[in-house]
Amino acid sequence: MIFPSQKKNNRTVRVLKTPKIDSSVRKVFIPKSVAQCLIDLKADQDEIKEVLGNEYQDYNLLMATTFGLPIGDSYLRTKMQEIIDALGLPDVVFHSLRHTSVTYKLKLSGGDIKAVQGDSGHDQADMVTEVYGHILDEDRRKNAELMENAFYNKENLNPQMKEQDEGSSTITVPDGVDAELLMKVLGNPEMAALLNSLAKTMKV
Repeated sequence: MIFPSQKKNNRTVRVLKTPKIDSSVRKVFIPKSVAQCLIDLKADQDEIKEVLGNEYQDYNLLMATTFGLPIGDSYLRTKMQEIIDALGLPDVVFHSLRHTSVTYKLKLSGGDIKAVQGDSGHDQADMVTEVYGHILDEDRRKNAELMENAFYNKENLNPQMKEQDEGSSTITVPDGVDAELLMKVLGNPEMAALLNSLAKTMKV
């Protein structure tokens, strides 16, 4: 599909082509927040279509200009630079967003290269490891520290085991005693100290 030029006397046109290989057509899973943004954008676009009527050139594009034409790369660069300048962020190019996405997904997934590869579009999983191997190395260093603490420093790093250890002491509540009220009494430091003192005097 060849889109009409948006400027007079401009011989450059934008062309929408079918991907060369089937693997280029990907299913990408996005967060709910991003999906909601796209839904809101589509709703705004539908309102614009209704207002403009035949003036809107509908090419079934979600990311489009006010009149339905594809958004150019220069527009994206300009908008991204405005955000960078407004928030005082480091200067990066638009492609850096892909790098950031892959990096965070590798961290959040615990290094699930195959899953991340499906979103990033890399042909082979080893391409991900070659480019982002330093991310996995950081996790490997952390794993080494955890092993050091767990086995050599003899620290218990399993949260569930800690909870079991902390909750190992139990109290048997006699029949006829309000358990909830008893816990409130024991939760009061002064009352707990008084009961402890009385218990000591009652010991034979």
